[in-house]
Amino acid sequence: MLSIYCKNTGTTRKYPEGTSLLQMLGDFEFEKPYPIVSAKVNNVSQGLKFKVYKSKDIEFISIKEYSGRRVYCRSLCFLLYKAAVDVFPGCQLYMEYPISGGYFFHLYKADDSLLDDNDLATLEARMKEIVAEDMPFHRYDVQTDKVLKIFQEFGYEDKVKLLETNEEVYMDYYKLGETPDYYYGRLVPSTGYLKVWGVQKYKTGFLLLLPDRDNPDKLGPAIDQPKTFEMFNENLRWNIIMRLNTVGDVNIALRDGQASELIQVAEALQEKKIIQIAEEIDRRYRGENKVRMVLITGPSSSGKTTFCKKLSVQLKACGLRPISVSTDDYFVNREDTPRFPDGSFDFDNFDTVDHAMMQKDLIKVLEGQEVSVPEYNFVTGLREYNGKTLKLSEGSILLVEGIHALNPALTSSIQDSCKFKIFINTLTSTALDYHNWIPTSDNRLLRRIVRDYNKGAFTARQSISQWPMVRAAEEKWIYPFQENADAMFNSAYLIEFAVLRNHAEPILASVPKNCPEYSEAHRLLKFIHYFTPVSDREIPPTSMLREFLGGSSFTY
Repeated sequence: MLSIYCKNTGTTRKYPEGTSLLQMLGDFEFEKPYPIVSAKVNNVSQGLKFKVYKSKDIEFISIKEYSGRRVYCRSLCFLLYKAAVDVFPGCQLYMEYPISGGYFFHLYKADDSLLDDNDLATLEARMKEIVAEDMPFHRYDVQTDKVLKIFQEFGYEDKVKLLETNEEVYMDYYKLGETPDYYYGRLVPSTGYLKVWGVQKYKTGFLLLLPDRDNPDKLGPAIDQPKTFEMFNENLRWNIIMRLNTVGDVNIALRDGQASELIQVAEALQEKKIIQIAEEIDRRYRGENKVRMVLITGPSSSGKTTFCKKLSVQLKACGLRPISVSTDDYFVNREDTPRFPDGSFDFDNFDTVDHAMMQKDLIKVLEGQEVSVPEYNFVTGLREYNGKTLKLSEGSILLVEGIHALNPALTSSIQDSCKFKIFINTLTSTALDYHNWIPTSDNRLLRRIVRDYNKGAFTARQSISQWPMVRAAEEKWIYPFQENADAMFNSAYLIEFAVLRNHAEPILASVPKNCPEYSEAHRLLKFIHYFTPVSDREIPPTSMLREFLGGSSFTY
């Protein structure tokens, strides 16, 4: 008999070898306000059908947790694909990107036409039928060559490219009914688990709507995000032109010796966008409603600092003199910082910034006055005045950078006509394959892990531990204001994961197996192995990536 310790209850039970997690679930009594969709076994994510043959620690995971939500969303995508091939034989389904509270898809029928409203209703009806049938998801772990043969027979060229450039001897794949598909993580046991979802026509395709993050027993709202949609589309159009739609395409290009060219193109695309933004700011500065202040924000590890420095260079090339100030310097003293219910500091809260004082100083600066501005001492937790002043003269423009820069309350007393607002994000534009999108937050998390480790600030374990709180703060304080931006900048780098792999692998491998953070480290290690590694030696010192890899020519 095996000893199974359940972290949810703090108790141990005995089971015969080969017992599944699903069979064990009912034996452990703990509060389950939301459906249990997966589990962690010795801190590694597993599906509920996983069978145990040795004594283990297990932790059951609900849909409300990040890893559980990923399991649910992957399963929804397979449900959608299964319904699509059932009602539209010969169709092609493309998961384009996450947006508006769901995933944006294009579905081309056998005649290459897109879905109309009636087609979408038919698709939705079939999805509901499959959920009602409670059809099981079957997982198979076989030799990679055999998986490739199956996918070749079904015409899954995107998956063939991905797996051909992967070095694993064995791979797993799933079947729903007779329909095979590949997903890089676990799925729920059966379609009956998928109670909350929706489909809705959007732009040229449709949205697969997801459960609400805070109340996953209800459907989350669909939020129109036209500016974010266009930024995704801009990158997608370029990928299609370059025929680099998926990771398999990129891996093949790298193995064919195109790494140097792809780095040069990626740098050129980002520089071109920054130049366009700088020229637009310059045009408005010299226009009738003179822009005097540029507000810059973005989530953690999106590259805000380097973007500000590169934008300053291009503004100078336009004949302007940028002057910078950070919202961080207006942090309240540590003792006045808002706290979470457990007493820990809530550093991302809007009230962490003395926004009343900051706005008062900004107004004075815009009026032409010279203002003494503080500098925050992060060691002592005190705001200090060390002689730093701000004054705008003819030809100068103020850059305000920080996570709350686009929050309307920060500059509510300043006319919108004199502001230019920029939102920076990291919108990974290449998919693993047509049904597996790369979470945009993974891009930033890997950047943060590498940067924090290289600076000696935090270990990978600490960075991973902090990430859920960082993400929650972004959803509350940053993302609600992204559509307020006059310009959006995508700091994602075409072959970024290929470059990050060499840096991230040894750092992630250092996370101990006996800690909760190992689960995420294990997932990220598996994830970056999909990418053919590339040396960073050709990444220029002015690159956005150098903020995280080190070796930047900018002073931070």
